[in-house]
Amino acid sequence: MKDYVTSLLGLGLIAFLSTSFSPKKNVFESYGNLTQNMVFNTDGLYFAEFYDYIFRGHFENIEMKREDTDFLMIFEQYLRAYGRQCDDYLPANKVKIMDEVCARKEESFNMYGDLLSSVCVEYTWVPSGLYAKPDLYNAKMEVDRIQRSMGLQTVMSMIMDPNAMGNSVDMIHKANGLKNDMARMFTLNPGNSAGIKRFEENLKLFALQKPGIRMQESSKFAVMKKSGGPTGAQNLGALINDLIVNQAKTWAFNKYVPSSVSGVRIESTDNQGRPKSVRANYSFKGFGNSSNGWVQITFVDGLPECMYFFDFPSNCKTPNSSIVASYAQGDYKK
Repeated sequence: MKDYVTSLLGLGLIAFLSTSFSPKKNVFESYGNLTQNMVFNTDGLYFAEFYDYIFRGHFENIEMKREDTDFLMIFEQYLRAYGRQCDDYLPANKVKIMDEVCARKEESFNMYGDLLSSVCVEYTWVPSGLYAKPDLYNAKMEVDRIQRSMGLQTVMSMIMDPNAMGNSVDMIHKANGLKNDMARMFTLNPGNSAGIKRFEENLKLFALQKPGIRMQESSKFAVMKKSGGPTGAQNLGALINDLIVNQAKTWAFNKYVPSSVSGVRIESTDNQGRPKSVRANYSFKGFGNSSNGWVQITFVDGLPECMYFFDFPSNCKTPNSSIVASYAQGDYKK
């Protein structure tokens, strides 16, 4: 039964992620050093680190590949969010964003007329009502074609994954995190700003596997990874609370009880005395009842790397990069 549910989750996620919720010299290059002063705010966003690396053209720091499901999900939802929130800034030659829908189903019924199964055997494309910039949409469709060619391989890898259920739920969390990002993206960065334009140009270049337009200044996320985490006494309870608050924004049912972190325990440290593994308890509400859970956080070079929650203890949740950056800067020092 678990394998069947996992298969359905995998197939459903692939369908969900495709719907709503040497290059020529670029014009930006003519601005010379002025472009180094562009601002692109990603603070607090779920995929903040990825957005910042794309904006800066520092593709070498990006762990995600264009073939990854996460990238298509981000690209797709960015275009839809821009088309919904910033349509006034779209060019005259804007193109329709299309939805893939079922055109014909095959259904089977039992002797009593009850529906036993319904399988779509033919799909078609219909306008979503949203529009996009043609160069960005064409780049997104190129990624879409690549991922569709890998569709069976992707589904099989989900099914064969020993942690398939946890990773499927994690994909839902990522989708919720991305939804929250797109609700804030154009409040943090106006749709006609130079920062957004640079981000879009580099997003397209990354999708087409071409070199990005680079900024000289390093990303704060790259700097913190190079310098590592802080030494000395840290308020780990406050850090864990902030990390759970951020994660809880993507939870489907449970609601975290703020400031309920207790029993913080450092399980191991590195040769500088910094935590390598920390465990703590917390409270949450689900379906009207209050319950307790635990979270284990592992650290690499003194920085939070993975969060493992009690319900899926083998599934690594990535800590919010903006919070980790604040921790690296000493904001949680006692």
